[in-house]
Amino acid sequence: MNTDQIRNIAIIAHVDHGKTTLVDQLLRQNHIFRENQKVQERFLDSNDLERERGITILSKNISLRYKDVKINIIDTPGHADFSGEVERVLRMADGVLLLVDAFEGTMPQTRFVLQKALNLHLQPIVVINKMDRPNARPAEVLDEIYDLFIDLDVHEDLLDFPVVYASAKQGWSSLDQSQPGADMQPLMETIIGKIPPPLANSGSTQMQIAAIDYSSYTGRIGIGRVFRGSVRVGDSFKLVRRNGSAEDIQIKQLFTFEGLERLPADEVVTGDICAIVGIEDINIGDTIADREHPEPLPIIAIDEPTISMTFTINTSPFFGREGKYVTSRQLHDRLMRETESDVALRVKVGSSPDVFKVSGRGILHLSILMENMRREGYEFAVGQPRVIFKEIDGKKAEPVEELVIDVPAEWMGKVIEIVGQRKATMVKMEEKGNLRKLVYHIPSRGLLGLRNKLLTATSGEAVMYHRFYQYEFFKGSLPHRQNGVMISMGTGQVNAYALNALQDRGLFFVEPGEEVYTGQVVGEYNKEGDIVVNLQKAKKLTNMRAAAADKALKIAPAVKMSLEEYLEFIEQDELVEITPESIRIRKMILDEIERRRVQSRLKKQAG
Repeated sequence: MNTDQIRNIAIIAHVDHGKTTLVDQLLRQNHIFRENQKVQERFLDSNDLERERGITILSKNISLRYKDVKINIIDTPGHADFSGEVERVLRMADGVLLLVDAFEGTMPQTRFVLQKALNLHLQPIVVINKMDRPNARPAEVLDEIYDLFIDLDVHEDLLDFPVVYASAKQGWSSLDQSQPGADMQPLMETIIGKIPPPLANSGSTQMQIAAIDYSSYTGRIGIGRVFRGSVRVGDSFKLVRRNGSAEDIQIKQLFTFEGLERLPADEVVTGDICAIVGIEDINIGDTIADREHPEPLPIIAIDEPTISMTFTINTSPFFGREGKYVTSRQLHDRLMRETESDVALRVKVGSSPDVFKVSGRGILHLSILMENMRREGYEFAVGQPRVIFKEIDGKKAEPVEELVIDVPAEWMGKVIEIVGQRKATMVKMEEKGNLRKLVYHIPSRGLLGLRNKLLTATSGEAVMYHRFYQYEFFKGSLPHRQNGVMISMGTGQVNAYALNALQDRGLFFVEPGEEVYTGQVVGEYNKEGDIVVNLQKAKKLTNMRAAAADKALKIAPAVKMSLEEYLEFIEQDELVEITPESIRIRKMILDEIERRRVQSRLKKQAG
């Protein structure tokens, strides 16, 4: 295949602006699916977690054929927490489709992904999507996009970007905002006309691995782009690793992307994206280079982690009941395996062999790892998330995030009050239909527990997004969780009678009949300080007991939180216990007397 017949394009956007839906339409209209084939929506979000949460976590590679041109499409995540995934896959592209919602306009992750693309000098095509929305405002959104490009200080040439208007849901695109199109042909024509073909650089072979896949049949699969020369089955090359070491390899199997499939190939030319099978320990960032004169490509730079958490084995009384993998060795091996495919993750052995310090780009980044592990059968416990501080000019510095909150006007005052308590600085406030858009710079510490508080204060109306902004000097201490917790006194089943009697003390996380253990956090106390409660207490039997008495119990439903909400809720002396079937909060020290002894000792040291 000629290099001129290849286009490599990544689809980038803020979360939920329609990337994966757009790819679905392109696949349908280019007849990748059979006429009678039943296809699920958001086809590329194949991972269970991606489908449940409606977000893209892992990048995907597919290709389309249009007018004898092969278009390699890379569907990227929109969340800043998966920045490691975004940065390395953008290396494979020559251009980007920047999708922006016709109502929401530019958002924090729009800026984040666009900045990464422009740093790599990729040609942008702006797609203003969701034109079918009744409150769409494409002209204003286009002005916002121009402002964003200018704000990112791009070269004047890039300001002359093509604009396509589309409704991925309805399956049309158009070059005129006032005229809906019939199909996706205008977008396809724009891609072929505006995205440059790969440069046919002269020199020896260079291919860089940007993603890793795994097959139980063939082992590790390296996915990357050929930047120079060509790669043929049977040829010998040097594999130059990130650390500079090199070893001789032979290409055993090659696959190229055709539609949704990987098809075997004998040779892959400059500019094409392919998968290599049969090289043990191949890793992200490795370069496949000429055997005689190896020239490695620049190492893929990844943003540093901003949040760390301690992972430890499960030591609760319910240890080993639900999980298959419970030992520290199994936990260590699983975490280290994750670092091979997720370059934004860091793992270090902690203060003891059972404790590991895991650092990532945010709570969502780490919670996705935890959710995958519990589904695989792992049991473990994690501590409170902590931001990673740096030293700049001899002073303590902390990560600061750009926070955007969309909230109805009537709740705006409450939001400003809550966010203001967390050392946040308001940068911008503007109207967006009947909503108010508030933009802040806030310490990453201030985000812990903020989403819950805002949703409670605004009756679930507030929507918040954030992205890493920069490191700034330490902003001072922030208020901690105001309320204490209720801790189980004993081990056994929760009694409905006991739960009913304690309801006025606060909100419970457990239900009648559920099994709890000593030291488990069973609810949020409605006052400061912690309280120990007896949930196993049964009603005394008497001769006068009425049969209908127990039926009159009215117990409020238990509060059920997501994994991220649990992580944001806990304090320093608490752990989240994660098993395949349960998520619980517990005190690090389960015994009440021992807990008080330690607290007393810490107070003396502080005083």
